[in-house]
Order: sequence, then structure tokens, then C-alpha cells
Amino acid sequence: MQPVITVAESRRLDAEATDSIDVLMDRAGFAVALEAVRMGVGYGSRVAVLAGKGNNGGDGYVAARYLRTRGVGVVVYALADPDPDTAAGRARVAALESGVRMRPLSDPEDVDLVIDALFGSGFRGSLPEAAIKWVGSGNRVLAVDVPSGLDADSGVAHPPVAFAAERTVTFHALKLGHVQGPERELSGRVRVVDIGLPEERAEFHIVEADDTLRPGRDSDDHKWSAGSVLVVGGAPGMSGAPLLAARAALRFGAGAVRLVVPTAVVDRVAPVAPEIMVGSSRGEAFTVADAADVAAQQERFDVLVLGPGLGPGREAFVRALLDQWAGKRVIDADALGAGRLSRYAGPDTVLTPHVGEWRKISGEPATHRGIVAARGDADLTILLKGSPTFVVGERHGSEAVVAIDSGGPELATIGTGDVLAGMIGALMARGLTGWQAAVSASYWHGVAGAEIASTGAVTADRLAEEVRRWAW
Repeated sequence: MQPVITVAESRRLDAEATDSIDVLMDRAGFAVALEAVRMGVGYGSRVAVLAGKGNNGGDGYVAARYLRTRGVGVVVYALADPDPDTAAGRARVAALESGVRMRPLSDPEDVDLVIDALFGSGFRGSLPEAAIKWVGSGNRVLAVDVPSGLDADSGVAHPPVAFAAERTVTFHALKLGHVQGPERELSGRVRVVDIGLPEERAEFHIVEADDTLRPGRDSDDHKWSAGSVLVVGGAPGMSGAPLLAARAALRFGAGAVRLVVPTAVVDRVAPVAPEIMVGSSRGEAFTVADAADVAAQQERFDVLVLGPGLGPGREAFVRALLDQWAGKRVIDADALGAGRLSRYAGPDTVLTPHVGEWRKISGEPATHRGIVAARGDADLTILLKGSPTFVVGERHGSEAVVAIDSGGPELATIGTGDVLAGMIGALMARGLTGWQAAVSASYWHGVAGAEIASTGAVTADRLAEEVRRWAW
């Protein structure tokens, strides 16, 4: 998992480093120069390094020196000269001695690459006018640490503008603003470089493929031992939602899936889902009387997925069923309207709200800190769908906070959340804890969405089909 840290933590790491600031700056600047080479800069290329007077600018001077030794035509455009008795000042002198040309920050020029080393992660305020002219120059940009003008904690650009980087080189760990906030994409592709700082205290971690679990099957498994999922939901006009969840559960590795829908829609579902067992409520819609019938099936089904397409007005049914279902549960969509967060607490329970649903059940901000505050010591896992998606729950006996960014805006399509609920249910049925299942399902849900997006628009039916490729 990749750690993500705050600006304050970044400052702490710098202050507690055992290596000198000059050594750290040299490593950082060398990494920036290497990234420029990866972007195509070479002998005869023209590079403009925009340098501030602080350590970020010092990294830029070091990068300029290394690029100059490769025959690159480098010019440093300085916002202000650093103090001569600082590491940045010494880096400037070394760059001058290597033949790097220096100019005051002035009107932009047409170059092969701009290295934005004006301001680091601690910048506040707005960019000076001379820098703003370079923002709109149309040149490719490589940012040092964070694009100048972007708040490294919030991912919000300082008014009126910030640099839009094609790539960013940051040090030791990702910063919050690289992965969250409305303008986080200004960082472009981010490369994290180890320059020898102490161990971090991460705010949260980014999930990678190797962090996920997808249990296999034993040679003697049968459909019931391979994991069984009961999906409960549906209402007139919303019969597709529970069907998507059920299909996703089956295609993501569950051995058996049963779908229970209201009588009013059972005839719409059963003919188009021969691979899924289908049952119905007693009447045209779910009522409290149906809760006991559904709960009686927990002896056969490992996991309950409750809520896709359930529709409004089913709160009493949801509360009654939650009181009677003692096993694993995935609570999704309209089932999240039955009360505040504490109403859903229970062993191996996963909640999957989007931002609007989260605010109704918690009253806390839709951030990782808001989730932690609202969850408290409740026995449940919370998956807050968004960009990124956050999962907060218990792992190895302590609270774990992670973010999943494997997907993108292509998943902002009706029905994709129903697919995710089914995938979580499948992994829980296959033996994972709620936290493990939420993390793994969310990651591969994003991968599947990105794969579809590479060939066309993402729709929930295509997604429910695609996830079978990533079940094992």
C-alpha cells in the first residue's frame, strides 16, 4: 500500500531527517532531472526551470545542473534569489558553476519542458503575476512536489490559477492533494521518490493490486460451499438494480445466488435470470411481515446484500430484517435510509453509501476523517463511494483507513454501485472479512471499469459481465 501524508507530516519528516538538507536536495533534484529525461528531454532540448527561493526552488537548481551535464539547454527563471547561506542558495551557485543560465522570472518562452519548482507543499495564497503568465503558456509541465498553486492538503487550487502538470515528482510519499480534492488531477501522473526520510505516519494508504485478496476454490467445493449470497431489493421501476447485484455476485465467484424481490416485479426478473434463483415477497412490496421469511434463509446463505433498488418507504422492513439477520451483511442504496449509522452496526457488516447517503446517516463530512469520526468504535466497515473511494474498518485488530483509486469518472453511471455491492457480497461469501471484501471488491470494480472505458462507455450491464475476468 502507498502511504499518503499531510503537509504537516512532510515537514516533520524533513525536520527529523538524519541526512543533511543539501544531501536530500541533491537526491530530490536528481530525481526531477531523471523524470525530465523520461519525458523526452535530452541533448539539445530546451528546458525552463521556474525556481522559487525556498527548498522547492533548490530542487529545481539541482535538476537544472544535472540536465546541463547531459547537454540540455537549461535556463532558470528565478522568482527571487535564495539566501546564499541556505541549501537552495548553495544549489544555485553549483548550477551557475556548471553553466546553467539564470534570468529573473519574466514572460514565458516556447520550450520543450517547464520544470515548476516555484513553490512546495507548504504554499498558501495565490501565484504572482509573473508565474501566472507561465501557467497559460501551453508548455508541458513537470512539477516538483506539487504543482505550484495547488493546496497539497485539500487538492484545491489557489485562486486564480495553478499549474497543470503532465507529471509530478514528489518525495517519500504521496500528499493528500495528489489523491483527493477537486483539482487533484492538476498533478498529472505522480512519481514518488525515496530520498531517505524517516518512516512516515500515514494519514491513509492507497490500495494496490497486491494488497487485495480473492480466495480460490478447493477441488471438492460445490455451489453451496463455494459461497452463497442472498440479494434482497427491487421495486416497480427499479427491478434492474437487484438483478445487477445478483449477477455481479455470481460472476465474481459466489457459488450460489438467490434474488428476493417484491411480487410486483418477480415476473420481470425471473425470465431474464435463469442462472439465479428467484423468490418473492408475500405481497406487492416488502413489509415487516417479510422480514422473518427472508431471515429464515440465513441458515443457507452466507451473506445478505440488502438494498439495491429497494425504493423509498421500506424503512420498517429494513429495520426488522437487520434485527433478525445475524450473519454477514452488505447494506446498500435504499436500505441506508433506515436510521443513523449506529443502527447498522454488527459483525461483518459493510455499508456502501455515496456522498449524499453518507451525510444523511452520519452528519459528518464525506472525507476519511469524517468516516473515522462517525464510525467511532462501531463494529462495521464503511465504504464511501467517490473519487477516491474510502474504506474504513477493522484490520488485524485495529482501525484501518485506505483509499481506492483504481477506477475513474467512467464509474459515475447508474447501476455501477449495485454491481459493487454484489461483488462485496461474493467475496464475503468466499470467506473474506467485511473490510477485506470491501477493499478488494472496490479495487477490482475500478479495474474492470477502466478496462471497459478503454474501449467505450461504461454501463452497469457491461460492468457486471466484465468483473468475471477479475474474480480469481
